Amino acid sequence: MAAQLKPNMFKGKVSLGTSIISTTFDGGVVMAADTRTSAGVYIVDRHTDKVKKLTDNIYVCESGSAADTEAIADYVSYYLEHQAMEIDEAPRVATAAKLVSGFIYPNKDYLMASMLVAGYDKYEKGSIYALSLGGTMVKQKWAISGSGSTYIYGYCDSVWKENMNKDEAVQFCLNALTRATFRDGYSGGFIRVCVITKDGVYRKSHKVDIEYDNLKGDL
Repeated sequence: MAAQLKPNMFKGKVSLGTSIISTTFDGGVVMAADTRTSAGVYIVDRHTDKVKKLTDNIYVCESGSAADTEAIADYVSYYLEHQAMEIDEAPRVATAAKLVSGFIYPNKDYLMASMLVAGYDKYEKGSIYALSLGGTMVKQKWAISGSGSTYIYGYCDSVWKENMNKDEAVQFCLNALTRATFRDGYSGGFIRVCVITKDGVYRKSHKVDIEYDNLKGDL
């Protein structure tokens, strides 16, 4: 009887829904994500932090199943913490990305996780690795993922440019995610931004202005 009373709106895996983005700039990388988490059509959290710390110099943006991506991030953070003690230096971004891929690829039939690993190390400076649902790892200069990403590929292709400064990179991410949250019902809340450089990490939250008239005009 209890099962029959369960509303349809609660059916569905708890998902980050999500619009996430990362881009390189002349001094490091910028990562950003919306904050909405959903289960079916029900919004279960309006202020989720989808930009998760792996180490002091590496972060990951999560999209897909909330449980899957959180577990992967926790495992990778644990391994990187031990590696940092063993080698006595900050882990490489590529190492973190390979660890994430190592969890997703062999379990691709059981996990739903698409993640962006980005950070700054002395070998590659600022770098980004995109991990697909199947675990494929690709190094990119900018990357987007999540349900809202399908709406902004054209925008990103048109606007992104090499060697942006920090302010330009942050604004690029904010503009892209604002348009994604306007079109995608599974993305929303506000935008968390994370800037990673050789000097450390700077984080800030931004309100989303999705008034249609404000989305038009110059890109």
